[in-house]
Amino acid sequence: MNIAEMTHSSGLTALLVVDVQAAAVARGPYQGDTVIHNIRTLIEACRAYGLDVVYVQHDGLPGEDEEPGTPGWEIHDAIRPAPGEKVVRKRYNSAFRDTDLRGHLDGRGVDTLIVVGIQTEYCVDTTCRVAFEFGYSVVMPELTNTTFDNGEISAKQIYELYNRRIFAGRFAKVPSMPEALEAVAEAGRFF
Repeated sequence: MNIAEMTHSSGLTALLVVDVQAAAVARGPYQGDTVIHNIRTLIEACRAYGLDVVYVQHDGLPGEDEEPGTPGWEIHDAIRPAPGEKVVRKRYNSAFRDTDLRGHLDGRGVDTLIVVGIQTEYCVDTTCRVAFEFGYSVVMPELTNTTFDNGEISAKQIYELYNRRIFAGRFAKVPSMPEALEAVAEAGRFF
């Protein structure tokens, strides 16, 4: 896919950072250091080019690692929100269910979402599919989402299955990081 194939959007693009919280990162997800680096790089590029960065923060149940107010619930230090950036708190796999995310995005004229975060097969997948159903164009740059081993399936297998077979060409564009950064520099024109 070249950049010309990723450019026809008429609205705005926003970066949606899903559940990159201290407890999840501490558990050591697949390619975690690379994914955090890539997410931080995208955040910096989006800020530099004036694209919205929106954070999603999962509210775990009492006693869970992501229980609100605990250190594990905090958004990871490497990618903390800047003052004024939107943080959406959620209780479900979907960042849209029972939140004001859709209203926020629609109110700002966003029609393209760059979705990144943790966990590939749960909150990232659900948020991607719901965004797709709501009519957003979805972009998921390579190595910007991650997960953990799940039973007998390795995190690597999950990552590759979702990004190469499920997201790509069905629900989202899955460009390389250089392609994604080039599109961000072009005012977020991915489609």
